[in-house]
Amino acid sequence: MRRACSEPVRQHLASLKLSFLVPLLERPSSSAPHIPASYGRLVLVRTLPYNGLREQPTIGERMSKADQLFVKMCTDVLEHGTTTEGEKVRPHWEDGTPAYTIKSFGVTARYDLREEFPALTLRRTALKSCMDEILWIYQKKSNNIHDLNSHIWDEWADETGSIGKAYGYQIAQKSHYPEGDFDQMDRVLYDLTHTPYSRRIMTNMYTFADLSEMHLYPCAYSVTYNVTQRAGDDKPTLNMVLMQRSQDILAANNWNVCQYAILLMMVAQSVGMIAGELLHVIVDAHIYDRHVDIVRELITRPQYPAPKVSLNPDVTDFYAFTTDDLIVEDYQHGPQVKGIPIAV
Repeated sequence: MRRACSEPVRQHLASLKLSFLVPLLERPSSSAPHIPASYGRLVLVRTLPYNGLREQPTIGERMSKADQLFVKMCTDVLEHGTTTEGEKVRPHWEDGTPAYTIKSFGVTARYDLREEFPALTLRRTALKSCMDEILWIYQKKSNNIHDLNSHIWDEWADETGSIGKAYGYQIAQKSHYPEGDFDQMDRVLYDLTHTPYSRRIMTNMYTFADLSEMHLYPCAYSVTYNVTQRAGDDKPTLNMVLMQRSQDILAANNWNVCQYAILLMMVAQSVGMIAGELLHVIVDAHIYDRHVDIVRELITRPQYPAPKVSLNPDVTDFYAFTTDDLIVEDYQHGPQVKGIPIAV
């Protein structure tokens, strides 16, 4: 028996640009509709209660794009990645066992901050903590964990708290220009103010001469800024390319995405621009062997709309931002994943 799709349902689907579902919904009840995988924005979620957080999302509700990209990336790595098992690897687990991975080469993702903030809702990303780390690197330009409020760098710090000539240390290094001496971040702000359409606006923390004195080589090491302005836009748009040589997907993917999205927002607000696209390029995107089961569970969770994330509009000096200036609203998410083993 063929089912009829009522006119109100037809109109609602049309308003959501989902008219392609009408013939699927009118198929005989004995025939389950097949929805092509190419319709990436459509999320069909089970109607089972989930952790008491809220009702399940419904067809047509806009889910977090970050969730969709994360699930696709993890699925691709698990199904099509290659393994390092049995090879000589540097990372190891706390018990001394080699930490092998399943990996993919050359993973890229685009996040448009004009559309939504790229926070996962599968689990919560600690947005103020990841902002604190980005301030530690680019604003405080520090390489000492005593200037950081979290403990994520404790494993790589010496007895003085130093992580060597890494991260903030590199951003603080000054170079000479015709306009004077600038460290890396100050030069970015200067160029975006005076020559915003330059194609030379970037920071880079991968200094070969200093690698032997770094306790950990930089993972996310290079940021390039690029300004665009479309006809009719009141302000220029600031875009960013983040280059990352290596990433532990479970522990760090959305952490890195969110912290560099926040960095893009802070810099854009400081120079009177709109925060636009973040293009994230990961050379070696990997899932550790002891993370596989955790990831498999995580990517089956319900997805929710992206939170609203903004900055205190009164702050226009990059060096005046604090974590108190980050405004997070309507952040609905699944339960946190606790006790994730970290390879060192």
